[in-house]
Parts: sequence; structure tokens; C-alpha cells
Amino acid sequence: MDVYLLILGDHLPNPYTGRAVTECDRLRAIVEQAVVAEEAGFTGVAIGEHHFTRYIVSAPELLLATIAERTSTLRLSTGVTLLAHHDPVRVAENLATLDVLSRGRAELIVARGVSQRTDVAFGVQDDLRARFDENLRLLLRLLEERHVTWEGKYRSPLVDVTTTPRPVQQPRPTVWIGSASAVSADLAVELELPLMLPSTLRDPSTHRPVVRRYREGMGGGGRVALPSHVFVAPTAAEARATWRPHLSAYAEFADPWRGDGALDVEALMEGAAVCGDPAEVTERLNRLTELLCLDAQLVMVDIGGLPHQAVLDTIRLFGREVLPNLIPAPSAAARRRADPV
Repeated sequence: MDVYLLILGDHLPNPYTGRAVTECDRLRAIVEQAVVAEEAGFTGVAIGEHHFTRYIVSAPELLLATIAERTSTLRLSTGVTLLAHHDPVRVAENLATLDVLSRGRAELIVARGVSQRTDVAFGVQDDLRARFDENLRLLLRLLEERHVTWEGKYRSPLVDVTTTPRPVQQPRPTVWIGSASAVSADLAVELELPLMLPSTLRDPSTHRPVVRRYREGMGGGGRVALPSHVFVAPTAAEARATWRPHLSAYAEFADPWRGDGALDVEALMEGAAVCGDPAEVTERLNRLTELLCLDAQLVMVDIGGLPHQAVLDTIRLFGREVLPNLIPAPSAAARRRADPV
């Protein structure tokens, strides 16, 4: 089972003190967490991209390049790149540069993006889905081919263009599509790309129809990954007591699922968010693997002003007592038998 550390980088205050660390300390902490994740045995790290919000990372590639210099095996991914808002030529150049610097460890998770404020600031307020589709197709060509000649709707034509540097990984680094929509699942099938489900605090079983659609389109193949908010401590009581205020603060900020309903943190920790001692966290993550026939899991620990040392302690404990006991990704035959609906 491939396990990545997912860091979105919210810059919220510690709910116990009401104070937030400096932007400098926050960004440096993200780098340190990735380094510790490699030491703990994680497969990779994925760092999110956000703009004009209290998520602090707007240029994940720069953080990943810094992490590359301090690691040797960790896969380095964005989580996600807002591809409808970027020139695919620059995305190809940035990804290839990271791939060269890391000696072939770069990955990319791409998504459409849905923030109206970001859309306005980047000047891409219309046809986001069509832009995403066009940009993704061009990006894949630029990563795989030299001397690309291309013409589309949303940017100027290209004539005999070869981006540099060229990626170390051939034919190209892994590119995931990040989404839980049927449209994106169909696009992932058409382009034969892996599917990354979204990092929302909602019931993971809601993803089963789109996973089934994707697997059927891929003939039982492909790859599917799920992010989960996770906290582990030596005892379940300690885990819940420590994480409760931080999860509550983050959920109030992110609010991806609540609507007008009241926040029930206890229900979150027993449901969409995975919290407990190592045995409980292991068992719940294994259930998610079986539920969605997952090939990879992304673990999101650093939320809601959780102190840096607590994040590092959780990563290390997860590496010692959870990672070795996670079940492997199911085979294609097992996925077909499971039929997740």
C-alpha cells in the first residue's frame, strides 16, 4: 500500500492559545514534516495549492524542490495543481524541473479548482471544465513528446515546441486526476490516468459509485487513492482529547460538507476523520482500502493549528505502528470481485 503524507497548509491559530505561528515557521514546518515522513517510511508527500485564503501554500513546487534536496526516496507530488488556472507549458516545465532535481521522484495531481475568488484573480472565470480538459491534454503531450505543434481555444498555438528540461521519468511522471465527479472519472479512463478522490470530511462511501464507474471503464485496472484526515496517539483517549479542538477549528474553517448543520466533532472522529490508537487507526484505514479497493492512501495530520511537534510525533508513531500493518492494495481480480457500489 502506497501511503503519502498530504499537507494542505492551513495557517490557523492554535485553538488553545489563539496564536498562529509565523508564515516562515509554518512553511519550514511543512518541509520538516516531509523529511520525517520519509524517515518514517511513507511513500511520498503531496502538498496542496491555494490562493487568497488561510491555506498558506500558493507555490507547492517550490516547497517540493526544497524537500527534494533533503530526501532521497520520497515521491514528491502536488496535491493539487489547479490546472484550469495555469499555462500547461509552465506546469510541464515546473514538473520536469522538479523531476530532474529529485532524480525522477516528481508526480502531479491536477484538478479543475472551484474558488470564485481565484477564478477572478487569474482571469479564467468561464469554461473551467473545458479549460481543464484542454490544458490536461496539452500538458500530457508536452511531458511525453518533443517538437509539439498544437492549437486550442484557451491559449496561443504552439509550433515545434520542446519544453526543457525533459523529465527523468519516461514516458513522463505520474499525473493523477483529482476529482469525485463522473465527468472527471470518464476523462481519467479516456486518458488512462489514476484517480485521486478529494480530501473532504465526508463519508467515504459516497465515492463508491464514481470508483465503480472508473474501474469498469479501466477494465478493473487503473489506480485509485483516497485522502483521509488522520490522527494517532498511544491511546485512543489521548488521540481524541488532543485532536478534538484542532479538528473542530479546521472543520469550521474548511466546511466542505456541513451546510447549515451543527458541527459534530465526535461524529467526525468516529466517521470521516480517522482518530485513535495505532490498532484502531490501522483497522479503519484497512476498512477504507477494502471499501473503495484503494491502491494508495493519503494521510492528512497537520490541521487546525496542531503544534509542529505533535504532527511529527504522529507521523513517527504512524510509521512505526500503522504503516507495517496496512493491507496491500487489492489485485485487479480482487477489485472486480469487490464491485464497489
